[in-house]
Amino acid sequence: TGIGITEEDQKRLFQPFTQLDSSLARQQSGTGLGLTLVQRMADLHGGSVVVESEPGKGSRFSVILPWNEGLYRRLPSTTVTNAPAIPPKSMHCKILVMDDNHAVLSLYVDYLKSAGYQVYSASNISHGIELLHKELPDLIVMDIQMHGMFGVDLIRRIRSSEEPKVSGIPIVVLTALSTTRDREECLAAGANLYFYKPINLQKFVKDIELIYKVRSGKETS
Repeated sequence: TGIGITEEDQKRLFQPFTQLDSSLARQQSGTGLGLTLVQRMADLHGGSVVVESEPGKGSRFSVILPWNEGLYRRLPSTTVTNAPAIPPKSMHCKILVMDDNHAVLSLYVDYLKSAGYQVYSASNISHGIELLHKELPDLIVMDIQMHGMFGVDLIRRIRSSEEPKVSGIPIVVLTALSTTRDREECLAAGANLYFYKPINLQKFVKDIELIYKVRSGKETS
């Protein structure tokens, strides 16, 4: 129940920092980010958000997410006793995820853990570098727009390391920068893969598995 939303205003609902009543005397609070974040998170899961509304009566928002039977069976459960344990094939693969957006970082970490990976996370460059040398991950997943150092510079720093165990770690860039120039610059600096946000997490994990197989010698091409 509530004030409802006109059909014309519904077209602007999911635009960031948009408030339908932007007057100084408006009665509804908010930053105009809530619905945008919900939609982005639904997109990351391969889903969507729809709205039904009638002015003066109220609104109904529905989040639609795809059902992944394979992922469900890998999740630990206290109610489904027959669900198999997380597959051991990826448990020894360590992934370092770096992103200064805490909500996005948490989403990636949870998804990768549910897929059976050992995950370390950092929300800033200095912590990421510390974990890099301490844990020596098998793979680095990183944004290139982080406070403290531009991602391309970090990629170059990793590739120029005198420690072979550090310089040879595969790097996957996951960023909102979608220009060809940014992509080419990151790949030239030494990134192995370049993905745009939002991303299909199922395909993302498959690509990670392929990189790990190649690096561990289980695949030759």
